[in-house]
Amino acid sequence: MNSDQKPLVELIKERLQGDQLDLPVFNSVAVKLQQMLAHHDFKIDDIIDLISEDQSLASKVLRVANSTYYSGLSTIATIKDAIVRLGAQEVANMVMVASQSELFHSENDALNNLMQKLWIHSIACAKGAQWLAKKTGYINLAAESFMGGLLHDIGQLALLKVLDDIYRSMEVKTTFSDILICEVLERMHEEVGHQLMKSWCLPEVYCSIAANHHSIDFDTNDILLAVVRLSDKACKKVGKSLNPESTLSLVSSSEALVLRVNEITLAELEIFVEDSGELEE
Repeated sequence: MNSDQKPLVELIKERLQGDQLDLPVFNSVAVKLQQMLAHHDFKIDDIIDLISEDQSLASKVLRVANSTYYSGLSTIATIKDAIVRLGAQEVANMVMVASQSELFHSENDALNNLMQKLWIHSIACAKGAQWLAKKTGYINLAAESFMGGLLHDIGQLALLKVLDDIYRSMEVKTTFSDILICEVLERMHEEVGHQLMKSWCLPEVYCSIAANHHSIDFDTNDILLAVVRLSDKACKKVGKSLNPESTLSLVSSSEALVLRVNEITLAELEIFVEDSGELEE
């Protein structure tokens, strides 16, 4: 880095002082749908109308609904069919997945590589969290666990988007190493993610996950948070993370103790997240 160039953290903080709603990390339809479900007074027709505002998004949602992860014996042909068969929260998850997948890309090869790894991690964590919620008897939290896992690292995407903007603006004359970028992401992403989720008025349960999924001290009564944290650690252990850690012990983790998960289930979780892929397959 040139001696007259500002430190990476300073450059990022300057960018984040503006309106964070301008950061391209969420689709407005997907966010409105989460806000609608949080109030519990929605009608199915309201959901259909909202999703139908974006026909391209609606078609992608149907593709996800008919993927191997969700598909049943018959094809889901309409958004209403998807809601009736899978439920409103599952369809909201699909909308978020379909819209998010387009956002994890950059014209900068190095940043694009990191974003693609982050997307793989986010999907694996989401699917792992949903599987774990069902496996540990919290099936009522399965859909929310998926969403919590999908969005827990949204702060990392926001930081990568900010860095992408910095590079495109030609504000820096050299590139930063992947190691430095990952260190900055790790240090800043919880706070940034929490602020971002708050600014978008997303449900508090997801804001809490964004803020506390790495905290040493966490609310052990928050089962949803514990589920996402354990899935996140499983992803890190099997290498589906920007900062993999193969020696990580899951069985001795606080999350495993809270959820009363045994070694066999933890081994199954590792296999599940390692084998997880895109939902559009």
